[in-house]
Amino acid sequence: MTVKVGIPRALFYYYYFPLWKSFFDALGAEVITSPPTNKGIVDGGVRRAVDEACLPVKIFYGHVAELAGRVDYLFVPRLAAVENKAFICPKLMGLPDMLRAGIPDLPPMIDVTVDLSRQRERLQQSVDEVGRYLTIDRREIHRAWELALVQYRQFRETVKQGVLPSEAVEGINQAAITAGMEEGASSPRIAVLGHGYNLYDRHTSLDLIQKLRRLGAQVVTSDMLPREMVEKEASRLPKRMFWTLGKGIVGGAYHFLQRPGIRGIIHLASFGCGPDSLVGDLVERIIRRDGRVPFMLLTVDEHTGEAGVNTRLEAFMDMIAWRGAL
Repeated sequence: MTVKVGIPRALFYYYYFPLWKSFFDALGAEVITSPPTNKGIVDGGVRRAVDEACLPVKIFYGHVAELAGRVDYLFVPRLAAVENKAFICPKLMGLPDMLRAGIPDLPPMIDVTVDLSRQRERLQQSVDEVGRYLTIDRREIHRAWELALVQYRQFRETVKQGVLPSEAVEGINQAAITAGMEEGASSPRIAVLGHGYNLYDRHTSLDLIQKLRRLGAQVVTSDMLPREMVEKEASRLPKRMFWTLGKGIVGGAYHFLQRPGIRGIIHLASFGCGPDSLVGDLVERIIRRDGRVPFMLLTVDEHTGEAGVNTRLEAFMDMIAWRGAL
């Protein structure tokens, strides 16, 4: 009987799902994902999560609850660090324990720790630990991991060509995406900054990217930039930033300020996110000090109304059009 592994469609799903799915597929497991975020999932997560959790964590609770009872294992790794000398938010590290405390009768969790902050060699140990849930054959685990890395590299190359990670994950037709990019080549280019699990979840972001496209904008994000470029730009700070995702936002801000054709920058943050409160203020200071590119901060939580966001986006795009006419 095929083992079913559940992967919640939230948080690092938008960064690593192609890697995880390819790995589990190669080991003969059936990957089950939760449905796209909707009001029911959000409400379910809010009921179950601790009050001080940020919106993305509350949503993750809702996705896990959707998968409970449908799978043999839940894949919820403890992501402590995915690179050297930088870390992920502590709330995300503690997710398995928080979920067990908040949602009764969960399936067994594959909650292996991933910590690459000091030794990258630990990654293979973590991979082996995950693989042993499905097979004891180490050669089979290593073969599956090599296949998964190939798929992940292809995914990253697709994103660097200007495709949104969410579109690349869902396998939207590449020709249609390319045609859309060509049609929008003369449109105002807007850079959107933020954590991927906020930007690419259409419910969480209140469909921000699609709204901008409907208003005539061509949207770019820092996830489309090579990591070496982000690292170089973020190194302008007097002190190295030790949050991996925050570093991506800051590096993206510095890059887009210099990039010709960027007509505006929007930062989407979630209320209750500690790193966002610091990084958001830092990014705003960097952009406003430069003074050349219009900037807008959007902060969302489970109570944010769509009408207010629509009004602000329309006003922002009107201002950019007005500036371009001068």
